[in-house]
Amino acid sequence: MLSLSYDLHIHSCLSPCGDNESTPANIVGMAYVKELDVIALCDHNTSKNCVAASEVAKAYGKTLICGMELTTEEEVHVVCLMPGLDKALELDEYVNQRIMPVENNPDIFGEQLIMNSDDEIIGHENKLLINATTISFSKVFPLVESFGGVAIPAHIDKQANSLLANLGFIPPDSTFKTVELKNLNNLPELKAQHDYLNSCKVITSSDAHYLRDINEPVNFLHAEENSSEAVIEALKNPKIL
Repeated sequence: MLSLSYDLHIHSCLSPCGDNESTPANIVGMAYVKELDVIALCDHNTSKNCVAASEVAKAYGKTLICGMELTTEEEVHVVCLMPGLDKALELDEYVNQRIMPVENNPDIFGEQLIMNSDDEIIGHENKLLINATTISFSKVFPLVESFGGVAIPAHIDKQANSLLANLGFIPPDSTFKTVELKNLNNLPELKAQHDYLNSCKVITSSDAHYLRDINEPVNFLHAEENSSEAVIEALKNPKIL
């Protein structure tokens, strides 16, 4: 097993709340400078900037997982990590057809910039990406699994747009094996309140919307190799610590 430093929840300038300097190339470059082993690009309800990020990651020799932070119909955020760009774009198309058709107002919410690998703007996403989709929380997990990916409830210790804040409990039919916390210091209390978490792998990522907030290489997970597929398999298996 390899011990891999990670940050599996990073936003680019395509997220309306993401800084315009957080281009795909800058994100990969920052991960390279910080010597992170693996990162994931997870914009709100889209994977379109993963195209450019994948090109840059290949040039840098950096492992990038293509993903998105999906908003369920209950407004719960779920990090969805895909085994490759093609699957991420399939999920993007699926989600795009199920997001509320509300137009973005850049003056209020921020621009939603689609970039190429040379940091050039090649388009704008017109739908407001922070809206909820018509996909329920319970449906996200089999959906992402059908694409070969893994779905992870995001920042469950936050007071907004999280599983525990929005639903108030962990559904008894839940199947997820990994959860994300913003602050690992909250884990003992959460485990005492929710026994389900005692059988889960727990990760923490930056949820960075600015380059400066991308994690230092201080968090580690174990996988058989440094690849998207191997990391996803590790996240599906709570026995791999």
